[in-house]
Amino acid sequence: MEGRKRIAIQGVAGAFHEVAARQFFGDNIEVVECDTFRILSQKLQGRASDFALMAIENTIAGTLMPNYSLISEFGLGIVGEVYLHIEMQLMALPGVKLPQVQFIHSHPIAIAQCREYLETLQGVTVVETNDTAESAQNIVAQKLTNVAAIAGAQAAKLYGLDIVVPNIHTNKQNFTRFFVLSREMQVSDAANKTSLCFEIEHRSGSLAEVLMLFAINGINLTKIQSVPILGKPYQYRFFIDLEWNDSALYRSVMKRFAEKVTSYTVLGEYERKTVPFD
Repeated sequence: MEGRKRIAIQGVAGAFHEVAARQFFGDNIEVVECDTFRILSQKLQGRASDFALMAIENTIAGTLMPNYSLISEFGLGIVGEVYLHIEMQLMALPGVKLPQVQFIHSHPIAIAQCREYLETLQGVTVVETNDTAESAQNIVAQKLTNVAAIAGAQAAKLYGLDIVVPNIHTNKQNFTRFFVLSREMQVSDAANKTSLCFEIEHRSGSLAEVLMLFAINGINLTKIQSVPILGKPYQYRFFIDLEWNDSALYRSVMKRFAEKVTSYTVLGEYERKTVPFD
């Protein structure tokens, strides 16, 4: 179909990545399934897709720091973000009841998000897999009557599974943030949020000077993460998110920011979204 965008996702059809993609782009998309985030990055860079959706943080599991490294390695641009409410369902073949389940398959992060419920089960082995929706897909493909999967309701609907136990996630305010990625940075007129990384001098107060620059100019620092710099013991690269309302002020502050750091890369300037808390 003309104008149909190809969107790379980690996982298979029915995965939370697909739900996030449709939330951002609408239903007129073609999903490009990828086993790993590295393959996703390769597909986008190699023009096998037009955009990609990449999970970057979860309110329970935290930040997926390796994904920041992939964005930098492949030179991808962040052009948007999506916040998705994650609700985990325990699903199995039609007619299968909980006492019949001997194995539960799912992605490690999904398992972590359901740990409290899983610890109540007796005689059940939890198996880590590559993807939530793929775990559901495999139950159908292999006709596994003693296996259940943890995935989203959309996977149960797509693959014809019954939800044996609904909403087994520990924290009901469970959200995942996804980056919308392009092969290069694209700045829209609606941009009011920045993701970037930077390095600073290894001296006392250097980080405080950078953070104070944003604070005194009313630019909201909403996220900061640090990762060690290889080959430089006890020195770190910082990843931050900034929100602003005055574009001219933001540009002015960024010029002063550039003078206070040893290097930096803007990963994306895009329109911020709000978390849809219930």
